[in-house]
Amino acid sequence: MTNINTKEYKVIGLMSGTSLDGLDIAYCRFVIDQSTWTYDLIHAETIPYSEEWKEKLVQLESIDAMSFQQANIDYGFYLGQRVSDFIVKNNIKADFVSSHGHTIFHQPEKKLTVQIGAGSAIASKCKLPVVCDFRSLDVALSGQGAPLVPIGDKLLFGEYDICLNLGGFANVSYEFNNQRIAYDICPVNIVLNEICSRIGKPYDENGELARAGLQSYYLLNELNQLAHYKQILNTPKSLGKEWVLKNVYPLIDLYELSESDVLCTYCEHVAIQVAKQLNNLPNGKILVTGGGTYNTYLMERMKALCKHQFIIPEKTTIEFKEALIFAFLGVLRLRNEVNCLKSVTGSLMDNCGGSVYAFL
Repeated sequence: MTNINTKEYKVIGLMSGTSLDGLDIAYCRFVIDQSTWTYDLIHAETIPYSEEWKEKLVQLESIDAMSFQQANIDYGFYLGQRVSDFIVKNNIKADFVSSHGHTIFHQPEKKLTVQIGAGSAIASKCKLPVVCDFRSLDVALSGQGAPLVPIGDKLLFGEYDICLNLGGFANVSYEFNNQRIAYDICPVNIVLNEICSRIGKPYDENGELARAGLQSYYLLNELNQLAHYKQILNTPKSLGKEWVLKNVYPLIDLYELSESDVLCTYCEHVAIQVAKQLNNLPNGKILVTGGGTYNTYLMERMKALCKHQFIIPEKTTIEFKEALIFAFLGVLRLRNEVNCLKSVTGSLMDNCGGSVYAFL
C-alpha cells in the first residue's frame, strides 16, 4: 500500500456523473515536492454505458432493497472489469483505484448519500487497492457531502481565480478570505440532456437546438424565482437529482413549448444564475470544464453576462478534471490528509473521507 512518505502516486480515477454519459476513467500521476503538488493526466477515456446499464442506473432509486444491494455489487464488478481492461489496453501499472461511484441518493438534510459501486467488488476484480465512498463521513458530520472537487481546485489548479464546472450541475470554487468557497449553482446537463432525449437526441450538439429556439419569459422568470437561488450567496449548498425532479421538470412541463424553446430558455437561466454568483467576485480568470463547455450557445450567453475572462483548457482537462481530482482525493485519503473542506460543505470540521479496501 502507498503511505504518507511516498512522493509519487500513480492512480486510476473513476467518475460517473448524473448525466449518464458514461464512465470516466483517468490514469494520473501526482508528485509532491515540499508542499506543492503537480500532476500529469496520462491516459483518459469515457466508456459509454450500455442501454442496459443506463436503464438500470435510472431505475435504482425506486427498486427494492435486495435488488439495490445486488446492483451495488454488480456495478462494483463492472467498474473493476473496466479498470482491468484499461490497464491492459494502456500497458500501465497503478498504485490504487480511486472511485467516486454513481450517485443514486443525495439528501444530506437526512444525513443520507449513496454512491453505488462496491469497493470490495472493484478491488477483487482488478486486484488493486480501492478508495471509495468519499461523501458519507462529511454528511454524517452535518455537511453537504458536496462538492468534493474544491480541494483539488485549490491544490492542483491554484493559478486560476475561479474554477467553474459545467457538468450535470454547475458548481464553482474559489478562494475568499483565505479559505476555499464552493457550491452548486444550478442544474445544467442533467436538464439539457433530458430535454434532448425527448426528441431522441443524447445532447444538444454545440447548443444548436438552443440557438434555434426562443426564450420564454414566463418560464425563465419562474425558474429564476426558485427558492434555491434566494439562499445567501457563497454559503454551502448542493443540489441533487431529487431537487431537479421536484422543482425543475414540473415547471418546464407546465408550458407547452418546443424542445428548442425550452433549451434556449434553460441556457439563459443557467447563464443568469452563473453570472449572479460570479459577478460578485473581483475580475479574474475562470477555468471552465465539464461537458457544458462544448455547448457553444451556453458559453456565449455566459460570456455576455459575466465580467470575467473565461479560460477553456485542452480537451482532456475539460472532460476528465473530475476523474483526475477524485484520483487525487484518494491520494489525500491514503496520506491521512484533509480531502473535504468544512468551508465548502458546511461540515462540523474538515475531514478525510473515503473507505479503503486493501490487500495485505
